[in-house]
Amino acid sequence: MVKIGILGYGNLGRGVEAAIKKNSDMQLVAVYTRRDPAALSINTEGVAVKSTAALDTGKEDIDVLVICGGSATDLPEMTPKYAAMYNVIDSFDTHARVPEHFANVDKASKAAGKIGIISCGWDPGMFSVSRVYAHAVLPDGKDYTFWGKGVSQGHSDAVRRIEGVVDARQYTVPVPAALESVRNGENPTLTTREKHTRECFVVAEEGADLAKIENEIKTMPNYFSDYDTTVTFISAEEMKKNHSGLPHGGSVIYSGESSDGVKHVIEYSLKLDSNPEFTGSVLVAYARAAARLNAEGASGAKTVFDIAPAYLCAQSGEELRAHLL
Repeated sequence: MVKIGILGYGNLGRGVEAAIKKNSDMQLVAVYTRRDPAALSINTEGVAVKSTAALDTGKEDIDVLVICGGSATDLPEMTPKYAAMYNVIDSFDTHARVPEHFANVDKASKAAGKIGIISCGWDPGMFSVSRVYAHAVLPDGKDYTFWGKGVSQGHSDAVRRIEGVVDARQYTVPVPAALESVRNGENPTLTTREKHTRECFVVAEEGADLAKIENEIKTMPNYFSDYDTTVTFISAEEMKKNHSGLPHGGSVIYSGESSDGVKHVIEYSLKLDSNPEFTGSVLVAYARAAARLNAEGASGAKTVFDIAPAYLCAQSGEELRAHLL
């Protein structure tokens, strides 16, 4: 059994917990929280809920710590800290800071003789693997990544911070014409605006200036100003009824040539009922790999590029060769 600890019990932490229940070789032994442990109720009976102070001793009986914090401030601090004591894994997704984060985790985990796997999920993660396989097989080509239709939690939070907004959900939606062109192997050059649109559903305070809110959303730099964005104001009841889930998904499409005029299109797609539950499922598979690699004596930081698929699977090599090869 691989003994798992979960650090953080938000949407992602609960997703990891759900994934562990689906894997017979995994055991959740503790959930660690910055909140009052006595006030936190989890979905798995008989599992300890502890303060993060327990982790700081470096003596918790876990094989892998799955760190379920945010990429902006939590993971850059938490992952290197705990990599100095435990095998760790995270879903760090700030692409521009991956090299820096990798270096910090690598230094800590190598010194401790532990494994630290970073940036696991579906993007970065499964989409990253799809991109690298495609580039390796067809060096002469181009990759495209489309996200959605799905809820962007970060963009939704940005809208909720606007004065007069009570609640909001933002959906990222691929532009159909762009998708079709890429799938046809046309290798178009696409701007940000030509690839995706954004749809916002907003619950506003009574008496709020709706035109002002809509303008603030559409002109928000780094979030909406580069996209065609629609804003729809709805009631709290409609929000709860139609927009309470966290679906997402998307596609990685690669179009390349093996010789002049001989074209190939590779596509890997996801349609997810729950973004955090799927991300949690990826984290659990790679947690298995972390435990196995460390048991073999490996240490240091790893990404999805460094880990062979067999390490992710509960099945033996013999079973994989017999049934999945």
